[in-house]
Amino acid sequence: MASVRFTVTPTKAEDLPGLSDTSPDISNRSSGLGHVHFGSRESINRSDPMSEGSGGFSAAAGNETPERTCSEQADGNAKMSSVYINNSHGVDDDDFYDKNLALFEEEMDTRPKVSSLLSRLANYTNLTQGAREHEEAESIGEKRKTHKSPQMGTFMGVYLPCLQNIFGVILFLRLTWVVGSAGVLQAFCIVLICCCCTLLTAISMSAIATNGVVPAGGSYFMISRSLGPEFGGAVGLCFYLGTTFAAAMYILGAVEILLMYIAPGMDIFDSKIPDGEAAAMLNNMRVYGSIFLLLMSVLVFVGVKYVNKLASVFLACVVISILSIYTGALVSAFRPPEFPVCMLGNRTLLSRSYGDGSCAKTILLKTAPVDSNLTLTGNGTVPPDFDPSLHFSEVTTELWRMFCEGPELNATCDDYFRLSNISQVSGIPGLASGVITENIWSSYLSKGDVLEKASLPGPSHAHPPTNQLPYVFADITTSFTLLVGIFFPSVTGIMAGSNRSGDLKDAQRSIPIGTILAILTTSLVYLSCVVLFGACVEGVVLRDKFGDSVQGNLVVGTLSWPSPWVIVIGSFFSTCGAGLQSLTGAPRLLQAIAKDNIIPFLRVFGHGKANGEPTWALLLTALIAELGILIASLDLVAPILSMFFLMCYLFVNLACALQTLLRTPNWRPRFSYYHWALSFLGMIICLALMFVSSWYYAIVAIVIAGMIYKYIEYHGAEKEWGDGIRGLSLSAARYALLRLEEGPPHTKNWRPQLLVLLKLDEDAHVKSPRLLTFASQLKAGKGLTIVGTVITGNFLSSYGDALAAEQTLKQQMDKAKVKGFCQCIVANKTREGISHMIQSSGLGGMRHNTVVMGWPLAWRQSEDPQSWKTFINTVRVTTAAHLALLVPKNISLFPSNSEPFTDGYVDVWWIVHDGGMLMLLPFLLRQHKVWRKCAMRIFTVAQLEDNSIQMKKDLATFLYHLRIEADVEVVEMHNSDISAYTYERTLMMEQRSQMLRQMRLSKSDREKEAQLVKDRNSMLRLTSIGSDDDEDTDGGGAMGEKGGGGGGGRDGGMSASENRRVHMTWTKEKTMQYRTTHSGCSTPEGFRDMLSIRPDHSNVRRMHTAVKLNEVIVNKSHEARLVLLNMPGPPRNQAGDENYMEFLEVLTEGLERVLLVRGGGSEVITIYS
Repeated sequence: MASVRFTVTPTKAEDLPGLSDTSPDISNRSSGLGHVHFGSRESINRSDPMSEGSGGFSAAAGNETPERTCSEQADGNAKMSSVYINNSHGVDDDDFYDKNLALFEEEMDTRPKVSSLLSRLANYTNLTQGAREHEEAESIGEKRKTHKSPQMGTFMGVYLPCLQNIFGVILFLRLTWVVGSAGVLQAFCIVLICCCCTLLTAISMSAIATNGVVPAGGSYFMISRSLGPEFGGAVGLCFYLGTTFAAAMYILGAVEILLMYIAPGMDIFDSKIPDGEAAAMLNNMRVYGSIFLLLMSVLVFVGVKYVNKLASVFLACVVISILSIYTGALVSAFRPPEFPVCMLGNRTLLSRSYGDGSCAKTILLKTAPVDSNLTLTGNGTVPPDFDPSLHFSEVTTELWRMFCEGPELNATCDDYFRLSNISQVSGIPGLASGVITENIWSSYLSKGDVLEKASLPGPSHAHPPTNQLPYVFADITTSFTLLVGIFFPSVTGIMAGSNRSGDLKDAQRSIPIGTILAILTTSLVYLSCVVLFGACVEGVVLRDKFGDSVQGNLVVGTLSWPSPWVIVIGSFFSTCGAGLQSLTGAPRLLQAIAKDNIIPFLRVFGHGKANGEPTWALLLTALIAELGILIASLDLVAPILSMFFLMCYLFVNLACALQTLLRTPNWRPRFSYYHWALSFLGMIICLALMFVSSWYYAIVAIVIAGMIYKYIEYHGAEKEWGDGIRGLSLSAARYALLRLEEGPPHTKNWRPQLLVLLKLDEDAHVKSPRLLTFASQLKAGKGLTIVGTVITGNFLSSYGDALAAEQTLKQQMDKAKVKGFCQCIVANKTREGISHMIQSSGLGGMRHNTVVMGWPLAWRQSEDPQSWKTFINTVRVTTAAHLALLVPKNISLFPSNSEPFTDGYVDVWWIVHDGGMLMLLPFLLRQHKVWRKCAMRIFTVAQLEDNSIQMKKDLATFLYHLRIEADVEVVEMHNSDISAYTYERTLMMEQRSQMLRQMRLSKSDREKEAQLVKDRNSMLRLTSIGSDDDEDTDGGGAMGEKGGGGGGGRDGGMSASENRRVHMTWTKEKTMQYRTTHSGCSTPEGFRDMLSIRPDHSNVRRMHTAVKLNEVIVNKSHEARLVLLNMPGPPRNQAGDENYMEFLEVLTEGLERVLLVRGGGSEVITIYS
């Protein structure tokens, strides 16, 4: 492997240039040792044997071959390979052998440098993402077309599309009727409730949409990824059906405008009798609606781009129409438009009933010239002496002939007609007329009732009217609940922004702002229109749904300025455009559901044309829309789609509320103005509106959604019936565990499931209780926590100790408020017990994915190496098991739950990428009150070849899409020369390791008598244990475990005669004799040789990494409340374990609280929703 070539020149401390900057007081660090100066690193050919030698040095004085160290003499062979580098994996990549990252070079294939990860941020699909569909898309090696970067902003990308989708047919065709029937107050309440429902849903939707990158798919994508495929499939189909029926509603609205206001003569079916007019009209709606649907479907099939191009034209029609309403309302205050309404008593008459234009019973026709000097009285009547018979003749009108049996003046007439006067009232009294006082209260009618004006007199004993007379009748029975169901579709369409998230420059900012502003704008328009209609239009005209009393004009058109045709044409094109948009969006939604393959029988609808257009889905959408058109009544179709939209909005609110309450780690919405209470309120309003508007439609919609949910849930699943609540609970628990077992958790659902390893002292007390406190702060009561410990000994004799240890753990967990389980394992050796616990803890899918263990305190001063050897072995076991590892250092300095920080920083030093654990852990900690007020800072390291400015921009962008608020800083660490201090520290480390290797027997071992068994079988068993002990101590002597004796080593093993001895006692003389026999460095000459060793070049580079990183970390984070740092992996060659501990100590020197973090090899954080 490529290595470092050092030039070694003995020199004095004062001769080293710049030494005071790198290592102050270096001359005092090591007395009697020659100093060395290192040149720059060079890449060396791997075939050069010196590059793999123990020194790899080129001596300046004489180029002498380095002497073999005492360890080489003891081992009997030259140390030709590094204890860290696996020389069988030689990759000539300069990134792997960077001096500043040498500690991490063995794992660069699985844990890349941060700079190499951030360099791919320009195209987020290249990142290791959590969404499986994105991962699958990346694995496809086909060439993709280069897409332009999205540039749509909030106004064009979200605000205007939402306006276009929200404003629709109901505003122009039914809002005046709603105001007239419910009155201004109740209509205001209807609009306000519906708008509050959509506003609360928009808040929940904004939270979900800003919780990562949301591809097109709208509510279906958000709900299915938040609540799972069952809810997603059910609600997705509900939303699809709602959108499809919306297309039918818009088409019916366009046909109604065409046949009633633009071209009434285009009727195909006609009825000569009044009873058949309604049926004829429905048949006309069906025929023309089917034609419109066919034409629109063909247009969508031929080219969606034409529909998108026409969208701006349709939106302009809507805006112009609304502006004409406001202008007309203002103009009416000064010059009300002329739309007289003919009244018979207090009953409203059809305008077409007096085709001669005479709103009167009789009229006077002039038969002789009238004196021009004739003057009328003040009230408009002729003087008493005027004889009209000499000049006029009284004739009956068409109204007379409709109410009487003949045109004669003495003909028999209807009683109500005979007793009532005919009068005319202004259909649009104007803004200043005060008509709002009459319209403020409700006036609900039953089907067949005549529209009456309460303020006009009328005979009280008249017979009920019949439909044979030319009155304006109510076509359906009205009520508050009915009007809610009819009006609600006019506030839908709030998902238009989230559906276009892929086209937005900054979706996480634009979607909340644009959607909420659009809802506020439309709500203001609706509420103001309610007041304006009530203040400007006569009540009987408002209740006249089709404008029969005002010459067949569209009622809202009578108020518009300058002409009713502005509203008629504008509303026609806007409804056509809305129908096209629905027919465009619904098939794509069905295609997205079909491609997810959660509903097998819909799989065929996932296919389409070569360009991806959903042909089969469009065909099904047209067929379902045809069912709505066959209903042929706008007032009957509107409540149907209201149910489906309300169901969809209900689950959007439910998804947001559950995510907030469950506090899933991936739940980090950038939109922060949400609360679970608002989501629950929106959910309750949606549920109430469903049953208020139409309880039977609500039940049908719920049953449909429930059937789809159960179909998806139980598709291929095993059912089991339990008896009683207990059986049901067991069945539910078993089912949940089996579901968890089906596969690994999705990245969005990943949360740390902790296995906390605790150590008990001789009195069965927890040595580091703050580990439990830290676990409680990290978990906040969520997820799985297992607290475990290992007791050395035999299970049969130590079972009582294990029960006592479990009770101790439970008490400590209650004290630390940790909710979880405890586990105690009895094993002959601690490391074996820890390995067994890591492998076997948990059940099924409820298994730990993160191990928390303490740092071995005072490992340097300990005569027993088992503590740090057990620590390193645990690191290796967690790595092999693909588990994350957290090691809090200086755990006693960590805060308790009653010591919250009021300020400070949590610093993250992101050196290599190992799944995103370093990003997720500070976010989880800051959910707890102790760390909540600590700000987060993220540091990463830039090498010489990295662009630090671009790295900072890319990292800020990455954090923005992760919805994590943090300050970003890139620290530049160029390839500086290795300092003399680094060399000397490495030398001291290796000398210390060499000395400890020869002094392996501790004081307790020397004084302790090791008992051996008396028969051969027991002897063989203990001999195997003793060999295991020797493996722990790297040879060179016998090591006795606590509670048992051991003997024999691999290098200096016992002879057969010694094995047959019953027992032997270690004495001081025997110990020295054994050392003399087995060590070549026990003599004074041997120690002098040990002091003359030169450090291994790979150790020097790793020490250089640790020293340089520690310098910058201490410089930047010495005042931080907590420092999170990538934990380097242990060496592949176990001979370097002690050096590994020294490197970790150097890396974390001078820091108060450190959390060393190793990822489990999988992604735990994602930018996607």
